[in-house]
Amino acid sequence: MARKPNYGLNRADVNRSKQAKQEEKQRAKDAAVAERRAAREADVAAGRPVSPENEADAD
Repeated sequence: MARKPNYGLNRADVNRSKQAKQEEKQRAKDAAVAERRAAREADVAAGRPVSPENEADAD
């Protein structure tokens, strides 16, 4: 006789993959913010004016 499907295990696999995908997206966003922040700080250190678009990332 065939085994019963383990729906809890399947759901856990799906949830793990969703969480990993969300974490990867968040790491990519954080890296992009860090790059923009470093570029803005380099501009400020060099005495160049900061553009208004970059001001929004000052958080």
